[in-house]
Amino acid sequence: MPPSPPNHSKLDDLRADLPASLVVFLVALPLCLGIALASGAPMLSGLIAGIVGGIVVGALSGSALGVSGPAAGLAVVVLTAIEDLGSFELFLCAVVVAGVLQALLGLLRAGFIAYFFPSSVIHGMLAGIGIIIFLKQIPHAFGWDHDPIGELSYVQPDGETTFSEIEHILSHITPGATIVAAVALAILLLWGTRPIQRRPLLALIPAPVLAVLSGVLLNLLFARFPDLALAPEHLVQIPISSGWMAARDLVTAPDLAGLTNPKTYAVAATIAIVASIETLLCVEATDKLDAERRMTPTNRELVAQGIGNTVSGLLGGLPVTQVIVRSSANIQSGARSKASAIFHGVWLLAAVLLFPHWMNLIPLATLAAILLVVGFKLAPPALFRRMAALGPFQLVPFLITIGGIVFTDLLTGVGYGLAVALLTILYENYRLPFQISQVHRTGGDHVQIVLAQQVTFLNKATVLRTLHAIPPGTEVEIDATRSIFIHPDVLEVIEDFQIHARTCDITVHVRGLDEAKLRPKVASLSVQVASPSTADEAP
Repeated sequence: MPPSPPNHSKLDDLRADLPASLVVFLVALPLCLGIALASGAPMLSGLIAGIVGGIVVGALSGSALGVSGPAAGLAVVVLTAIEDLGSFELFLCAVVVAGVLQALLGLLRAGFIAYFFPSSVIHGMLAGIGIIIFLKQIPHAFGWDHDPIGELSYVQPDGETTFSEIEHILSHITPGATIVAAVALAILLLWGTRPIQRRPLLALIPAPVLAVLSGVLLNLLFARFPDLALAPEHLVQIPISSGWMAARDLVTAPDLAGLTNPKTYAVAATIAIVASIETLLCVEATDKLDAERRMTPTNRELVAQGIGNTVSGLLGGLPVTQVIVRSSANIQSGARSKASAIFHGVWLLAAVLLFPHWMNLIPLATLAAILLVVGFKLAPPALFRRMAALGPFQLVPFLITIGGIVFTDLLTGVGYGLAVALLTILYENYRLPFQISQVHRTGGDHVQIVLAQQVTFLNKATVLRTLHAIPPGTEVEIDATRSIFIHPDVLEVIEDFQIHARTCDITVHVRGLDEAKLRPKVASLSVQVASPSTADEAP
């Protein structure tokens, strides 16, 4: 049973949300830039998507803790689409159309798809993302910054892989970046200990913010020592603009002439489908991480994401989805409401317009240290022990999902996990179509076979094998009174066995088998509630 919502005021929520939003901002900043770079798009387009994902989608969404922005899973789609359409401006037109299509999916109540993802696959997705985040940050922590910090695929755009990239750091360690990452990691680990938390003033300072400040100070200090100085590629690189008018000149407008090009609609449909699936996966994962177990209205989420993508495309931004990296960082930082997501968008906007010079002093090694901690918390050893305790039918899809994500990408890994989860369901259905009991008597045994509620064609082989293994002289009772549906193939097996039994001295009694069993029944459930559920809320 989900825990009862804690009794806290909106002021209490805001006190928790503001520092959490700063942490999410610090995590989102390099991700927005890195994903834009991996997508072959202008750097500012990633930041615009992050701002829209925070302010626009955050305001419209019904998700309490989900955070939206540009997604690494769409980087390959974006890169290919820009090449196919011939220009970034035409691609932005496709993003606008994709937003409209995504909003229509929400209005058509397609959000129900989220409820068909097995929990083993969702937990595997969280752990897989955690592991790949951790592995991807190791090179950045040592100053090897050739792969964009937001890139999460196993095979990288430069032809390297996650593990070959790690090998490069053995001969390319940057001393200054390594020290920066070590100091930041020490702060992040020590700040949660009791000696620090017992001091109210120190406990009020978010550890990631302090880690970033330490990185900036070390960067300024190391500039005086050539052997430790950090090169520009080791730092955040926000495009510089002088105020609102200059920033407007950096924005790329969509080429609406693309509305007459059939390729635009093909790209838009691809973006809408992939973005919707990624969002729904993240919604399920975020709701599981939420300590209060609040349920996100999925149809409303699709509408919010659709409007966000339309706005992002019009302003020159990349497509947005709800993103598990930012959402998990939000939860780990103690956020309580969607105000945190909105404020993180405000901080991104302020960074672009007001403080780009300051932001460009932040070492990537510091942000890598923050993401190392985020990744570890998504895949703790306790999670693996818990999944193992649930048995192989939960553990195997969990591990397959992790392996798929680490060695391919998010959607492919989840696809592998779903396929294996489906196979385990089919196997369970095949293996347990009935309960069987046997009583030994003088003059012949009595066997009772109680059929399950659903007996499908997948059970045909098991039922056939069991019936034909019954020895002569046995009295058999086939009890179908509990069954709701029996597939005609299985019914045929039972009828054939009745005929065969007459020649083998087997007495057969069949109970509860009638024509109604041949048609699947849909059970109706009537529930009286005081107010409508947010899970079924119309967009």
